[in-house]
Amino acid sequence: MKGFNTAFLMLSLCFSFLGHAQQTEFLSFGKQMNAVNTNTTVEAFNNYQSLKVNDTISTKFSAIVTGVCQAKGCWMTLSLEDGKETMVRFKDYGFFMPMDIVGKEVVVNGLAFVEEMSVEDQRHFAKDVGVSDAEIAKINKVKKTYSFEADAVLLKK
Repeated sequence: MKGFNTAFLMLSLCFSFLGHAQQTEFLSFGKQMNAVNTNTTVEAFNNYQSLKVNDTISTKFSAIVTGVCQAKGCWMTLSLEDGKETMVRFKDYGFFMPMDIVGKEVVVNGLAFVEEMSVEDQRHFAKDVGVSDAEIAKINKVKKTYSFEADAVLLKK
């Protein structure tokens, strides 16, 4: 019995340290989550390709940040495959991201969907990242986009 207690104590300590390593490896935003069972960027891209406009799937994946709202961090874009990106917004504006995280890795959890983004929304987001007025004026048609509503984000330190 004493050997069992020692083994149990050692296992408990190991799992405690593993949990601590998880906390120090990521900054957490939104609801609590972990990075276990995270899809790759390739898997996320394949999921998006299988969706039609207004389809939604619940998923978690990791990707590199390519853009962040410079007004207040209320959205970000993530790199997918084939030069595609996904626009990530945060559930109920419940949290925002730091504005200096372009190039960093994140894990997002939430709902992936395909939508048709209006000209007005495209222009708004372009303005948020500092696109010139001349370039914004060239936006003149609805665009099919990969979108994501995150309820949780882990930012890799």
